[in-house]
Amino acid sequence: MFPESDRNDTRFVIPVESNGIGHDAVWNDDFHHALHVLLTSEQDGYYQDFQGIEDLAKSFSEGFVYSGQYSKFRHRRHGNSSKGIPCKRFVVFAQNHDQIGNRRSGDRLAQSLSLDQSKLAAGVLLLSLYLPMLFMGEEHGEPAPSQYFVSRGDSDLIEAVRRGRKEEFARFDWQGEVPDPQSEETFLNSKLDWGLRLNGNHRLLWQFHQELLRLRRAVPALARLDRNATQVECRTGENSLLVTRGTEPGRVFCLFRAGLSTAELAIGFPSGRWRKLLDSADPKWAGQRSKVPDFLVSTGEVQLGPRGWSVVVFAEIATGD
Repeated sequence: MFPESDRNDTRFVIPVESNGIGHDAVWNDDFHHALHVLLTSEQDGYYQDFQGIEDLAKSFSEGFVYSGQYSKFRHRRHGNSSKGIPCKRFVVFAQNHDQIGNRRSGDRLAQSLSLDQSKLAAGVLLLSLYLPMLFMGEEHGEPAPSQYFVSRGDSDLIEAVRRGRKEEFARFDWQGEVPDPQSEETFLNSKLDWGLRLNGNHRLLWQFHQELLRLRRAVPALARLDRNATQVECRTGENSLLVTRGTEPGRVFCLFRAGLSTAELAIGFPSGRWRKLLDSADPKWAGQRSKVPDFLVSTGEVQLGPRGWSVVVFAEIATGD
């Protein structure tokens, strides 16, 4: 079982014999919130508790971001530490029915993100150490909203739902009218167009997701959800996350960069010989001709110049290959 809980309580996945509840995994809203703030810079409602890249780094390293510290949104301390919980016990996502359906207009990320930002979101999610969950249509950048709709027969209940929806958004700085949940138009607005994945940037994003999933299955260091064999470095000033996974000689190095700067990065790259597996800035992914080489040799630091919002993945070349 996978409870949809935002309590940041590790008891959900601790075995019953150890005084836990014993679920298989629990949703990690903190991962979503940190990624959402990084991508959109929203800071109202519960997003006020998150700072983007720093919190995303903590989620990569530990799971929950809030592990007992004070939450401004909740006006109390929130959560407990998940450092000792196996990675397979967390479900992570960039979007889901709650986070999209419970927005005022039901807008998806694709309605506000560029293609480069969408590729970064996919890379962070599918190359994470946790169980990734994709929201229907996310893989091709579905632009239709996913609005909350109901079909009720009781007029009092219908009005209660309408009133409750408006009250729910009071702590968010969202503009515009709340779509009527009882209206047929709200339902029709939310229908997906699966044909989009066959054309243009929608097809490209769909194929990019497929390639990320292929790497996750095929590369042992990415397939193993092992926090103990993972190193995470956060470069706050450059809005970058550097993640090394696996052990020698099969390590994988992932660079996630969020921002418009094209300046080169002098980064602490693991020493050794490396082959590039994926680069979101490559022309095949509609990128602007990446400056990152296909092969490199590192003695502990290298200069990399990925453009703006980007994902780069390197695999270690074993001695003798």
